[in-house]
Amino acid sequence: MMISFELNINIYRPLPQVFRFVAMPENDFQWQYGTLASSRISEGEMGVGTIFRTVSHVMGHRIDSVYEVTEFEPNKRYGFQTQSGPMTSQTLYTFEVMGGCTKINIFTHIQPGELLKPDNMATEKKVKKQYRENLALLKGILEADRVVSA
Repeated sequence: MMISFELNINIYRPLPQVFRFVAMPENDFQWQYGTLASSRISEGEMGVGTIFRTVSHVMGHRIDSVYEVTEFEPNKRYGFQTQSGPMTSQTLYTFEVMGGCTKINIFTHIQPGELLKPDNMATEKKVKKQYRENLALLKGILEADRVVSA
């Protein structure tokens, strides 16, 4: 089973601020439901090849995953894919200025493996709903300026 979808949201904050916040794994726990901790493993500047680890709680399971940044173009693109963990996923965020706000598009492909029940439609709806809620939370945090940078 493969879960694939695209979502987007407009955030009324300058594009560089939005990009900086989203492209810093250490911030994930603030806006991604179920993320308990996320931190960079590799040294140096954030960019293609950066490795980070995430511990999360998804549908009753504790998941420890390692990701590698596959795309990194400041203020334009930020993408990553799993290197290890019970699920395989690829995620790409794109950023653009749209009428005084920053539009974020998210494209994701998830291969849940044995982790999630193969009830395609229900599982896909739950995952997509969680991503929608994450984007709403991100919008709320950034627009309220409650950002706590790592």
